Amino acid sequence: MGNYFTVKDPLDEIIAETLPEKQILETKHILTGWTNIVIEVTTDAGAYFFRFPRNPFWSKMIIKDAAVCNFVDGKTSYYTPQMKLCYDAKKRPFSVHKKIEGYTLGDRIYHLSHTAITGVAYDVAKFIKELSNIDLSSAPKEVKYPLSKFLFELDHKHYNQHIDADHGYIKATEKNNLVHGDLNLGNILLDENDKVIGVIDFCFAGTGNPNMDVARMISRPAPKEFEQEFLSYFEDKKEIRRMKTAWEHIDNGYAEHIRANFPEINLNQL
Repeated sequence: MGNYFTVKDPLDEIIAETLPEKQILETKHILTGWTNIVIEVTTDAGAYFFRFPRNPFWSKMIIKDAAVCNFVDGKTSYYTPQMKLCYDAKKRPFSVHKKIEGYTLGDRIYHLSHTAITGVAYDVAKFIKELSNIDLSSAPKEVKYPLSKFLFELDHKHYNQHIDADHGYIKATEKNNLVHGDLNLGNILLDENDKVIGVIDFCFAGTGNPNMDVARMISRPAPKEFEQEFLSYFEDKKEIRRMKTAWEHIDNGYAEHIRANFPEINLNQL
């Protein structure tokens, strides 16, 4: 028996067992989750997100996700999930956290005023710098998982055509800073005033070069005004552009895997 989940598993039963003292009002599958089956659960005590890994690789990484989230909590100016790592009766890991109320930057990016774009760009840059400056001396070993190692494993476990030139570059430019690893528009949360309030989904996180987070932010479509404003906070544009190319190759490779194996997932964000 694998240590991962499929949509055929009794996920509603597992959710109910995990929240025994709460009345479940609604469950909704989030069809943009590439790595996990993501379910938003509304209860009489608020909303929660459950993440059920889709394969053994993501089962290992969800343990890292929880470790990073709980280590980072309170160490930046922005909300991050307080993650609870759980196991079902078959000892398969999954996670649950209270929903951070807000809107994703991906949902709002093309509707922002010039002032809001300026503020969001500043906040995202600030988050990257705060995250990369966190002292890792007391961090658990899962937090120190190198991003280069993670991306190499992601590629060689899921892609048909490997991107070894990109891996070589990522490894050669690696640093020992904490990075989010998947800092994209869908993982940044805004409040009703279009201010950045939180960052979610640390499944890719680990040690690496902070410019990998910068490059990730511009590796998917966004207004030119936002990209220009955001990049103004960083110096090494040549390195960032090269890392952007690597991220585009990584996205394309994993998208092929998703299309072949999980046609129900929405890839419109690409």
